[in-house]
Amino acid sequence: MKPNNARDIKGSPPPFPGKPKANKKTIKRLLGYVSGSHKLELAVIIVCILVSAFAGVAGSVFIGTLIDDYITPLVGIANPSFMPLFRMIMIMAVVYIVGVFSTWFYNFLMVGIAQGVLKKIRDELFAHMQRLPIKYFDTHSNGDIMSRYTNDTDTLRQMIAQSLPQLFSSVVSIVFVFVAMVTTSIYLTIIVILSLILMLYCTGKIAGKSGHYFLKQQESIGKTNGFIEEMIEGQKVVKVFCHEEEAKIDFDKLNDELCENATQANRFANILMPIMGNMGHLQYVLLAIVGGAFAVTGFGGVTLGAIASFLQLSKSFTMPISQVSQQLNSVIMALAGAERIFDLMDETVEEDQGYVTLVNAKEEDGELRECKERTGIWAWKHPHEDGTVTYTQVMGDVRFFDVDFGYNEEKIVLHNVTLYAKPGQKIAFVGATGAGKTTITNLINRFYDLADGKIRYDGININKIKKDDLRRSLGIVLQDTHLFTGTVLENIRYGKLDATDEEIYAAAKRANAHAFISMLPQGYHTVLEGDGSGLSQGQRQLLAIARAAVADPPVMILDEATSSIDTRTEAIVQKGMDALMHGRTVFVIAHRLSTVQNADSIMVLEQGHIIERGTHEELIEQRGKYYQLYTGAFELS
Repeated sequence: MKPNNARDIKGSPPPFPGKPKANKKTIKRLLGYVSGSHKLELAVIIVCILVSAFAGVAGSVFIGTLIDDYITPLVGIANPSFMPLFRMIMIMAVVYIVGVFSTWFYNFLMVGIAQGVLKKIRDELFAHMQRLPIKYFDTHSNGDIMSRYTNDTDTLRQMIAQSLPQLFSSVVSIVFVFVAMVTTSIYLTIIVILSLILMLYCTGKIAGKSGHYFLKQQESIGKTNGFIEEMIEGQKVVKVFCHEEEAKIDFDKLNDELCENATQANRFANILMPIMGNMGHLQYVLLAIVGGAFAVTGFGGVTLGAIASFLQLSKSFTMPISQVSQQLNSVIMALAGAERIFDLMDETVEEDQGYVTLVNAKEEDGELRECKERTGIWAWKHPHEDGTVTYTQVMGDVRFFDVDFGYNEEKIVLHNVTLYAKPGQKIAFVGATGAGKTTITNLINRFYDLADGKIRYDGININKIKKDDLRRSLGIVLQDTHLFTGTVLENIRYGKLDATDEEIYAAAKRANAHAFISMLPQGYHTVLEGDGSGLSQGQRQLLAIARAAVADPPVMILDEATSSIDTRTEAIVQKGMDALMHGRTVFVIAHRLSTVQNADSIMVLEQGHIIERGTHEELIEQRGKYYQLYTGAFELS
């Protein structure tokens, strides 16, 4: 049972009004990942970028020197010597080769760093996701969560591998070129600075608009992916209810929003480079005219070689600025993705203050002793403040005391629920959809915490039991079966990872799944893919029952466990289920009243209240709600 807002996507960032501002905490955190275990590589990259930038500037300055000191003196000489010119050209060739190698090498290293950082982020993201409470997945769409692993991490890859080194290289180049320009001609440098101010103004305006839409684009991608994932999962339902046109309309709305945001983002991003490029060309023409006038008049000591060198430097100055402007959009988009990733990583994990653990035990001299091997006896290990430890045998005694619960504080869905299940009893819950049956089993598992009241398991408040140990003591067969990619053997072993093949065969036979498994192409070694799409719903349910059987827990929870099995198969499976349930406490949720007639106690729920309880015969005699359901129909709607 999920809260009403199960489809709401609360993890996406809100729209960003006005010019977006990068979150300093996000930037610092991201840089921490980049520099964390790659300090040596980063040091080498910085050196390579400095060498590459120096080589580029040296090439531009070399043009002026080449013209003034090596080419002009040769003009008009009858027998000129070209060796000094050749020697200078060879020196510059070496400088250029070193610059090219440095550029290649730092890009080579940066790709490795980017993939290493993304691997670390994905590992931490997935590990953190495993610790999140069920509530998070009930209130966030699967597609939106998946988008953080795919689209958002891909934007980070582009930023780390391309944008960051490009930005640093551009900044270094700008500094080196600026120094070279000042030493060449201070007057021409002033013209470049004035042009730069105009360029930066235009860049700020356009980049601000582009960044705003890039952030909204990431949000739209998450929503669209969530909708697509939902439609793929529910495609059969869409077909059955002829909902194709409505689904297309809903998708078109999300796709139009994504298209609009992506179009606006890339429109502003794409016009930035042409504008910056053309402004650079205008600056080039202006410098050529002014520089020529300076050379003719002799103002400022500008020579022909200095003009040629300065024109080249001006190109080397405006080009990095244009690259910085272009890369800023990628950085802003990546930071938006990083914020979404870190939002998930910062979600509050499932709290567990329990200290009572589940252990294997054996009886020695009338007392329980902890042991490593499985003996068929489970015990609760209860440490005390004085350092002593006591053991309580797991019997499967589960009791609710005045339990209230709501998925959110505004709406309570369970009211004053009190019940008990003695060891070995079979307790059934019946009632209309939404009455609170599944919610009760969710509370036993501690998927959610109570609003009020207590639940005791063998006399121990379940809040004191570690959640992992509590859940290991419970075997669950859900209505919606999920099978993982792998062999049938591996899927059944999911219930007990150290189970032997013989134990798995025995569990499959108890669940009456052995017969159909043996008929599969490779039997137990048949590989299942796509959530067992090659199997019928009933066969998938049988594998889920076998998975619970191999775990052999003291308490079983069956949530509509036979709802997808036909009547004939149900009768066969029920025998296996009865054998599975023998000697353990069982909670059964069923719509088919025929499956719960042999229950020790039947709880009839209505709107979160237990309105009737008793055996099948007692409830029939009362002629209440259960009687009406039983005599009216064998299926609850």
